[in-house]
Amino acid sequence: MNFNYKKILIIGCGGAGKSTLAAALGKKLDLPVVHLDKLWWKPNWQNRTEDEFDTLLNIELNKPCWIMDGNYSRTFGRRLEFADMCIFLDYTVDVCIKGVRDRVKIFNGKTRPDMTDGCIERIDEEFEEWIINFQDNTRPKMLSLLQASAIDYKIIKTRENADKWLNNI
Repeated sequence: MNFNYKKILIIGCGGAGKSTLAAALGKKLDLPVVHLDKLWWKPNWQNRTEDEFDTLLNIELNKPCWIMDGNYSRTFGRRLEFADMCIFLDYTVDVCIKGVRDRVKIFNGKTRPDMTDGCIERIDEEFEEWIINFQDNTRPKMLSLLQASAIDYKIIKTRENADKWLNNI
């Protein structure tokens, strides 16, 4: 497979494995990885303002290459303007809920590598509700923007297919 992309977005529901895929793809392609959660969150789950986030995001978008994971729907259209490829992990709600619950077990009491220091891994009712509603609330808008964009994209429906795709690059 000829894979010459240098600015790659990875999107999908919480718990789909966006950060895990971004890290693996970054290592395989020797590209820097930008985790949007690290741009948004300050220690102890304090969020930045939208202006602070946008400033940090613009710095990253203007770099010559990157793999960027995260949804942050408000900025998705802007990120598409800079990207040359988008990978959409389009998994079922059950797979994503399990992914988050497994992640909480793995990083219990710790900060995961793709998160700002001091943000101890957790799952709460609000986040679970967002995951449950992703298919109806967030997915259609993001899919519509993606399909209307001029960039190449790949929709991946299962973890197994994501692994196969990564191994074939």
